[in-house]
Parts: sequence; C-alpha cells; structure tokens
Amino acid sequence: MSVLKKLAGQTVVYGLSSILGRVLNYLLVPLYTSELSGFSLSDYGIVTELYAYVAFLNIIYVYGLETAYFRFSKQGDKKYFHLAFSSILITSLFLSGFLWIFSVNISELIGNPGSHRFIRWLALILGIDAVVAIPFAKLRQDGKALMFASFKLINIVLNISFNLFFILLCPWLIARHPNHFLASIYDSTLGIGYVFLSNLFANATYLFLFIPIWKGVRIYFNGPEWKRLIKYAAPILVIGLAGVTNEMLSRAILKYRLPEAFYASYTNLEILGIFGACYKLSVFMTLAIQAFRYAFEPFLFAQAKEKDSPQLFSKVMTYFVLFTGFSWLILSLFIPYYAPIFLRQDSYLFALDAVPLLLGGGLFLGIFYNLSLWYKLTDQPRFGAIITVAGAVLTFALNWLLIPAFGYIGSAYATFISYFGMMLFSYFWGKVHYPVPYEKSKILIFILAITITIFFNSSYNLSLLAKVTISTIFLGLMYLMQRRDFAPRR
Repeated sequence: MSVLKKLAGQTVVYGLSSILGRVLNYLLVPLYTSELSGFSLSDYGIVTELYAYVAFLNIIYVYGLETAYFRFSKQGDKKYFHLAFSSILITSLFLSGFLWIFSVNISELIGNPGSHRFIRWLALILGIDAVVAIPFAKLRQDGKALMFASFKLINIVLNISFNLFFILLCPWLIARHPNHFLASIYDSTLGIGYVFLSNLFANATYLFLFIPIWKGVRIYFNGPEWKRLIKYAAPILVIGLAGVTNEMLSRAILKYRLPEAFYASYTNLEILGIFGACYKLSVFMTLAIQAFRYAFEPFLFAQAKEKDSPQLFSKVMTYFVLFTGFSWLILSLFIPYYAPIFLRQDSYLFALDAVPLLLGGGLFLGIFYNLSLWYKLTDQPRFGAIITVAGAVLTFALNWLLIPAFGYIGSAYATFISYFGMMLFSYFWGKVHYPVPYEKSKILIFILAITITIFFNSSYNLSLLAKVTISTIFLGLMYLMQRRDFAPRR
C-alpha cells in the first residue's frame, strides 16, 4: 500500500493543480457566456471551433516525444532530454511559421474569414506549448510535482487576469474615462480576439519560468538515437491524433453535418457555441483522468519490473474506477444545480442532456488509459495506435450518421459508444500480451449500477433528496467493497 499511497499522493498534487486550475479557468466560462462579455453565441462558436483545431495541432507539435522521453531517458541522463527538446524546437518553428504565413488562406478555408489574426496568435501559443513540453516532462520524471503544479497555476491565473483586464476592465474604464491611456492600446472591435491574446500573454510566461532549464539546454542531434525515439513515438502520435479525434471531432464538424434550421431557434454556429459550452462541463471528469495520467505514466515504468506489479496494477484500476465512477454519478445527478453557475445565459443550458453521456465517455477513456500499460510495457505501442485509430474511425462514422438525424445528442452518443468500444478492445487484447488480475466482477457491477442510476435519473428527474440518498448509498458501497484495505493490519 505504500507504493499506492505514493501514487495517490502525486495524483493529488497533480490533481489539485489541474482541478484548481480548471476551476479557476472555469471562471472564464461564465464570463464568455454572460452578456457582460458582449460575445454572441456565434462568437463563442468560433472560439470553440478554433480551440478544437488547436487540440489536434497540440498533438502534432509534440508528436509523441513526451512519452518516448519517459521510455528511454534515465534519471540523471540528459542526452534524451536535449535530443527530444531540440527535435521539438525545430519542428515547432517550421509548423508555427507555416500557420503564420498561410493564416489568411486557413481562415477562409474553415469558413471564418477575418480570423487570420487569431490563427497567427494560436500559432505562437502552440509553439510555446510544444517547446515547454519536454521541460514539463522532466519535472514529472524528477518527481517535482509541486514545481510542475506551480508553473501550470501561474499560467492559468495570468490567463484569467488578462481576460478580465481586456474583456471587463478596459471597456469599463474607457466608457467612464474616454481619455484614459488604455484607450490608445485597446481595440474595441477585436472582441473574441482578446481570448486568444490573453492565452498568448499567459503562455509567454513559461519562457521566463523555465530560464533555469534554458541555461542548461543545448541543441543536440544523434541520428540513430533520434530514430529510436521517433520509432517509439510514431504510434503515440497516431494514438494522440486518434484520441483527440474522439474528443474534438464533434466540435470540429458539428456545424457542417447539422442540417440548416435543425434547431428552429438557433443557427448551426450558435448550436456549436452552446454544445461547446456544455461540453466544458464534462471537463471535471477529464481533470481526474489527467491528474491520474500525470502520476501514472512515470509510476508505471518505475514499478513494471517489480514481482507483484500485476497485482499492484489491478489494485490501481479498482480504485481508479471507484473514484471516477462515483464522480460520474455525482456530476450527472447534480448537473441542474451547478450548470447555471458556469453557463450564465439560459440559451447555453439547452444542451445539458449531453453532459452525462460525455462524462460517461470520459470514464471509459480513463479506463482505457489505465489498460494501456500492456502495450507500453511490452514496447508495442502500435497496438495502442490500432485501437485508438479504430475508435477514431468509429467516432467519425457515428458522428457522420447521427448528427444529421439527432443533432448534438447524436454526437454525445458517438463519444460514449466509441470510448466504450476502445476500452473493451484494449481489455481483451491486453489479456493476451500482459495479463493483469483485474477485479472484473467488482468493477463491472459498480459501473453497471451507476450507468443504470444515471439513465434512470435522466428519464425521471429524481428529487434532490433522492439524489442525495443515492449518492450516500454508493459512497457506503464503495467503502464496503474496499474495507479490507482500510482494516488495521495484525
């Protein structure tokens, strides 16, 4: 249990930074969706669409080298750090330069002419994110979770501050004092452009925070070693692209696949903004998974050679499912009470029925990440690529078929079904290559009970008392299932 406690401790540190950071960042959602921002539903639709593309590009910019660095780098050995960093630096300069030069053409291609300035700023944001990816990975490898968390939180606090400054404070001051010096630098016509500028200014601080690391960095290239990294990283890149396809495809194609006037009261771009805002509510499940992944990846490679590692991995899976499953239940049952806090206009609550499905899909994705140990430890990441690509193909097919017939809820079902299929595929394939004695019956019963409860609540809208009672019962059930781990040892 001491090893599990260490993993749990690091997960808590990463989790607190992620959760606190996202909660702070979530202060921006009420801002963007309120009348104070001056953003229309269509404006938020543009923000949603562009950041969906950014999610794809983030994967391309790092192209799996972060995981490859973990696989081959050893404590105290800086060779692979310099190599991975140098590779990403060179490719980032090329990719961001391409986006900058062709920004006008890209803005016209995606049907948002005039957004070329936003694309140029996003090119810089993507480049900075990529350049600091390996330094952040080194902090994780060195066990510097607090420094990792601090840097992330500084970035988030600054992003929020810049948003509040540009979207609220500047217009307020200039309206009352037209000759204020801010009037000379503030462009009232830029609108949602300040969302991207705030992100850029906040990301730029990473370049200063990592100055101690920059001093020790050197440009290094070794052909055979680089090929070794790329050979391992290539399937990870495919996995990442397929994974982000599963997560972001709906927001990238919804406005194109949705028939015009499908929703009488909203245009397709407005529905994209509404669905994108509601999709944000599923981030609470993503937070738990992200925190777990930050701690689990280095833990996985460190514990792989231990004699009892399969039993340890099984125990990790059980606790992961209990925690995230209970989170899915709580977030789904009480969504009518917390959603209006974040989504400030009633129009944005229109797509709330999609959130439980998105949360459930997130749970299955988290289990899939947990199961991924079998192909990572056997140095066969291509199998993970095959599974994730299959999931992406399924996601695309389901979105293509379901969106015209069912609208945004069809897209939510596509996410739910695709992640569920990936989870099952990985489990049955992993049994052959790296058997782990998972507590299958316990996990299956728990997930099934929660799924039934959530769908029953969606159909009958249980009272608050019933929801509290059900939550308490599940909490007690979790304790009974794992009470042996908490019993004093003799």
